[in-house]
Amino acid sequence: MKEYSKGVVTGIMGCLAIMMAVVLGLQVSGKADFSGVLAGNSAQVQEQRKIEAKAKTIKTYIDAYFLDSIDDTAMEDSIYKGIVAGLGDEYAAYYTADEYKEIKNKTSGTYYGIGAYVSQDADTGAITIVKPMKDSYAEKAGLLAGDVLYEVEGEKVAGKDLSEVLALIKGEEGSKVKIKVARSGEKDYLEFSVTRGKIEEETVLYEMLDDGIGYVQITGFEEVTPKQFSAALEQLQKDGMTKLLLDLRDNGGGLLQSAVDMLDTLLPKGLLVYTEDSKDEGEKYYAQDDDQVNLPMAVLVNGNSASASEVFSGALQDKKKAVLVGTKTFGKGIVQTIFDMGDGSALKMTTSKYFTPNGRNIHGTGLDPDIQVELKKDTLNRKDKNGKSLPDNQMEKAISYLKLAK
Repeated sequence: MKEYSKGVVTGIMGCLAIMMAVVLGLQVSGKADFSGVLAGNSAQVQEQRKIEAKAKTIKTYIDAYFLDSIDDTAMEDSIYKGIVAGLGDEYAAYYTADEYKEIKNKTSGTYYGIGAYVSQDADTGAITIVKPMKDSYAEKAGLLAGDVLYEVEGEKVAGKDLSEVLALIKGEEGSKVKIKVARSGEKDYLEFSVTRGKIEEETVLYEMLDDGIGYVQITGFEEVTPKQFSAALEQLQKDGMTKLLLDLRDNGGGLLQSAVDMLDTLLPKGLLVYTEDSKDEGEKYYAQDDDQVNLPMAVLVNGNSASASEVFSGALQDKKKAVLVGTKTFGKGIVQTIFDMGDGSALKMTTSKYFTPNGRNIHGTGLDPDIQVELKKDTLNRKDKNGKSLPDNQMEKAISYLKLAK
């Protein structure tokens, strides 16, 4: 059908009102009522009419001259995505119903996918496999840490929003997804057909090291993470842990509430983090009781430790509960809120900035480690003569600190 459907035209007019509301700094959630947004402001009313008139003119030209048929749904979605892109907020996005469903699956920690941790380079947009989960479909198919995603289902993915790419990878249980990657040392792209299956993301890995040091690696802050973290601490304490090493390197963040819940386990009653929005209002998050883990602690961080990872690390540093070891963190000190639009779709945008207990907002600056240590790549993936994994140089530094800590 060449002409716009009635739904698309309605969508254009409706999203114009939304656009004006967003420009005016209002928070939109669910089925919002914009009837009074522009009331009493003639300049804003005139601007809205100008935009509506131009949209109708564009529609007229498309109806008259566009060569091909129009996908009404794609056209409507592009309008909403374009409005959000106009905010200039690199973290803002409009999610279709399918995209939003996948995001909710991801943050729950349980979904149907291939079982691999991925990260996106903030500068290039390249999406890289950090590592496949143990015994996952990704591992069995032959995907390796360091593989850079080039195509998913024939669609080039570099520079795309990470959530969109994850939505492409996930799907029906038992179905297969075609993935093409660039691998260091290979001249051509490598292609894989990977089975999708039920994945309960293992966001917490742990083991007992020598000298009573419990090691806990946290790969993300999802809904399942606090439970996994508590289970790890409980087991390590049973095993005789006397010191704790937390590894948040390459942890890009996740759910703020999960980070708060985990801090509540480690710290006594008190302020953990607070936020401020455009109206200098916000929320304060507290540890609820005096229960704590009263052990010497160190936290490994690097330039990919971001957002909720920085909330977590910053609180421990401010409270002098742990020292940070490694390199400066990413510096993402702002909070995004997802608003359910009531039809399955959603709007995500930056709504506030967060502060550590001592009032530090580290957006754009990051957290400075107490012990600065650059990673030496030749210390990665080392093993002793018995095949046991050896710590890298950053981890060695943290262990050396903990051995002397009291």
